[in-house]
This record gives sequence, structure tokens and C-alpha cells, in this order.
Amino acid sequence: MSNKFVWNDSWLFTKNAAFVKDNCQVLNENEWEKVTLPHTWNGIDGQDGGNDYYRATCYYAKKLNKADCTGGSQVYIEFEGANSSADVYVNGRLAVHHDGGYSTFRANITALLAEENTIVVAVDNAPNDRVYPQTADFTFYGGLYRNVNIICVDDAHFDLDCFGGPGIRVTPVVEGKNATVDVESYFTGLSGSENVTYTIKDGSTVIAEKIVAASDCNTDFVIENAHLWHGRKDPFLYTLEATLIRDTTVLDQRTVRFGCRFFEIDPERGFILNGEEYPLRGVSRHQDRPEIGNALLPEHHREDLDLIAETGSNTIRLAHYQHSQYFYDLCDEMGFVLWAEIPYISHHMPNGRENTISQMKE
Repeated sequence: MSNKFVWNDSWLFTKNAAFVKDNCQVLNENEWEKVTLPHTWNGIDGQDGGNDYYRATCYYAKKLNKADCTGGSQVYIEFEGANSSADVYVNGRLAVHHDGGYSTFRANITALLAEENTIVVAVDNAPNDRVYPQTADFTFYGGLYRNVNIICVDDAHFDLDCFGGPGIRVTPVVEGKNATVDVESYFTGLSGSENVTYTIKDGSTVIAEKIVAASDCNTDFVIENAHLWHGRKDPFLYTLEATLIRDTTVLDQRTVRFGCRFFEIDPERGFILNGEEYPLRGVSRHQDRPEIGNALLPEHHREDLDLIAETGSNTIRLAHYQHSQYFYDLCDEMGFVLWAEIPYISHHMPNGRENTISQMKE
């Protein structure tokens, strides 16, 4: 059975590139600052108004014991946000390079692991001409400012290598009083004998269930008399559970909460949700706080939403980049209509086209 655990404690941090020059693994703990993630090195100088905050390559390092990686034969390291480019090294060997500071990315590090391992992450927020954003009215905080996770999976598992996604997509379409729910799953490492059990729940009540071959990537359900997600008035969510099984052994699982709704935008009537005029009134939100920059904890995200709700808002513009998945999930639960963006902003960079496409996919 797959296993995912948060790996935020006991990191070492330095701004001095000499400590890992040429991927050297001589890590003198006395030369490094001990930090707990989420972390940014611009929490102070990125907010003092001087526009001279530190933008360069900085380094994070941590030891990983292979014995702690239980739950499957394949080991991934997952970064929920590293701004704005990152190189991840395992025992001095490059595991992954990623451009884009606001989305999840992963690396399968199985082949690089020894019994004792040193993980070094070079994070770079220096100016360049290829990774958005480069010019804007907000700080491009550098750091590992969201969770880092270790994921251990069986050879057969929900695909973890596709643009940081969860390996499953749930698309509800309302048709009259009913909703058709299309489920598309992505797997890797299948032997051909695996099945998937899909279960849809209304709270704790099972309302639909199917067992299909994992090789059949698509399946669908019909929810009769669907309870609609209706914004702040009624943010009702169903739950889909997907379990990958070989014989009687559970290999991997996903849980997805989703709302059934339909909408349109009319030039005269405005935004229309589930056939009802639903005027959108809200705020634009950035992911930063005094002194801690963008290294927000869950309680900060929740407080932001509580404050926004207190104003009577029902919509949020997530400026100007992909926000934390935790925040999206809270918005679903609380009934906020969202506008999401990528940081293609201020000026066009001829060398940045590939990065706009990858950020859109992520």
C-alpha cells in the first residue's frame, strides 16, 4: 500500500553556493542554518520596499534514510512549491530540474538511493529571460515555501510523472436533475491483472460503486437527483474514492471531492450558477504574510478565507499564479467561485513560451 509523508522538518539552508560547488556532498552542519519548511529567504527583505531583495541560488539539504521509505518499491520526492527554479540532487546526482515557482513537481529517486542519502535542492529566484514572472508588482520570494513530501508506491500506481497531477480526473456534467460523472485515471507500471474500485459517497453513504479493469482508463457514473454545489449558499461536495487492487492487495488509492454544478456568463445577466443569477463580488488574493513572505501554514490559508468570507465575498481572483492546492480545496468546501491564472504578466519574453505552456499544464 502506498505511503506519503510530509518531510518538512530538520532541513539545512545556506546562501553560500561554495558549500555544494560541483555537487560536493561535504555538508558541514555548523555552516548551515537549520530551518523548518515552509521557508523563504525573502520574508524580510522582500517586504521592506527597497526592491533590492536577495535573488540568487540558495541551497537546502537533508538526510534521507532508505529504511524510512516504506509502502512500496518506488520512491518519489514531491515539491508543492519551489520558487522559481529548482535542481534536486540525490547523493550528488541530478534527479530533476523544474522551472516555475507555483506548481507541484516530483522526481522518482529510486535508482539514486543508497541506504543513507543526502538530498540537496538548489533553488533559484534570480532574474532570467525564460521563467515567468520576471516583472510584476509583487515579490518573487525564493525558497521551498510549500510542503516537501516523500511518496512510496508499488510499481503499479496512479501516475505521478504527469505535470504534478494526482493521476485522476473527475468531471461532473449536470443534465437536467441528474449529473454524469466522468472519471479518467492514469496509471503506470500495470501488469495487466489490476482492477480499480470506484466508490462515490454522499457523506458516509455509498451512492454508486464500480469495479473495472485498470487498463480501462475511463468510466462514468450517473448521480440521480444530484445535489448541486451552489457557491456560498450550499457548497455541497461528493467524494470519489478510487482504489487500485491486484488480487486482494491494495496498491494505491486516491480520494477526490467534487461538486456538481453548471454555469454560464451572459453579457446582460452576468454570471449564472445552476440557472440562477449569481453576481460575483470578491477580492484578489496573494499568498503572502508579514515577515514570513509566501511560506504560509494551513492556518494562514484558512484565516485568509475566513476574513474574505467575513466581507461577504463569494469569489476570489487568485493573482497571479497557481496557489496552494490546500487553498483550492478550502474554497471548494466554503463555496467560493475562483479565477485562476498563471504568471504571464507585465511583459512578453520571447524565450518564455515553453514555460507558459508547462505552467498552464501544471
